[in-house]
Amino acid sequence: MDVLRITGGTPLFGSVRASGAKNAALPIMAAALLTDGPVTLRSVPELTDVSTLARLLERLGLEVRRQGDRLDMRTLASRSVTAPYSLVRRMRATFCVLGPLLARRGRAIVALPGGCRIGERPVDLHLRGLAALGADIALNRGYVVARAKQLRGTRISLAGPHGPTVTGTANVLSAAVLASGETVLSDAAREPEIVDLGRFLNALGARIEGLGTATLRIRGVDQLGGTDYRVIPDRIETATLLIAGAIAGGTVRVAGAAPEHLTAVLAALESAGAVIETGKDWISIAATGRPRPLRLISLPYPGIPTDVQAQFTALAAIAQGTSRMADRVFPERFAHVPELIRLGAEVVRRGNCAEVRGVARLSGASVTASDLRASAALVLAGLAAKGKTTVHRIHHLDRGYERLEQKLRILGAQVERLREAAARQQPIQRFSTGCPLVGFADAGYSAPLGL
Repeated sequence: MDVLRITGGTPLFGSVRASGAKNAALPIMAAALLTDGPVTLRSVPELTDVSTLARLLERLGLEVRRQGDRLDMRTLASRSVTAPYSLVRRMRATFCVLGPLLARRGRAIVALPGGCRIGERPVDLHLRGLAALGADIALNRGYVVARAKQLRGTRISLAGPHGPTVTGTANVLSAAVLASGETVLSDAAREPEIVDLGRFLNALGARIEGLGTATLRIRGVDQLGGTDYRVIPDRIETATLLIAGAIAGGTVRVAGAAPEHLTAVLAALESAGAVIETGKDWISIAATGRPRPLRLISLPYPGIPTDVQAQFTALAAIAQGTSRMADRVFPERFAHVPELIRLGAEVVRRGNCAEVRGVARLSGASVTASDLRASAALVLAGLAAKGKTTVHRIHHLDRGYERLEQKLRILGAQVERLREAAARQQPIQRFSTGCPLVGFADAGYSAPLGL
């Protein structure tokens, strides 16, 4: 396995380009099951999640060919309807094949999903929505078995306990485009990635209205055709690169970005003291000194994305004062906190909130990533740490960031990818932080940190 070794303390300067959005590309790829026509997708990032879904689609009868950032897909066989656990367990987005398979082939057998361990993420809203469309759904030994000769339009609410379901909206929307009559989805997700999926489906010949709002109206069609479509820029990668500029200092420009998708993120960075400039398809950040403290709550779009909460927590770790971070989307998404504490951060977690008392400087250490966005947060924290930080289990990072270490090196960061065995052979540097251990208050930690 690979690790990333970061030598902190170097300001970042320069320009990098945002990749296509993973969270848009995956449901769009799954929706290619709805048509026998040729589909070309452009600006598709090279990620392990994309490769995993491509392998699943090939098992389901699609031919998937990559040329650079372009994917060409077409249906070769349409009899397979089983998405096995061996592939679905690797990431949650593979579950998005359920709706398209059911709508196009009348039957779907899909394993219950896996992915990052960031709290409970039930699929009951997916199943309830598809059942409302007329599907007969059963659970059998860890698989969802769904059948429907013809889906029928209806009214469906997609409201969940922590807001609208994003992947549930993708699944039900993709199924509804081939249902007879009109379907109205209320409390639908408004994320740009859902809008992008809807635009892709319309490009295939679907009839969807209300994209970008909480109410979607879909008039079913008999069949869909092919298209050539470009995926939107990845707003989470863009935000991560901008936060890297804020945490390391310097001036960073992200080209090929969509500023309109990051209004809340840019406002938060400005509140932390960064200077933000935007153009039609670029964003720049300039930052000097320690950031001001933050008061952030992760919410469904257009709020602060839960997928950047961990990165903002890393930024708050060096702020001049106490920050408070809350996550209303995934309240348990704080697995990065113990690892940030290993770097010298002072954090107390209470329920779905984290109180972060900023320190003047973090110190390098070995840390382990628990999930995709936590891995990015640890890399960013390493940029601000004294000495060397080694981030283990970066296979999480490779699921959602296209060559992040290369982009950071372009900006001047000292980041290298090593085999884990090679990293162990290098001497370990020890730093004394002199700070107390501040950890999970509800777990009762109070002992001093002995480094």
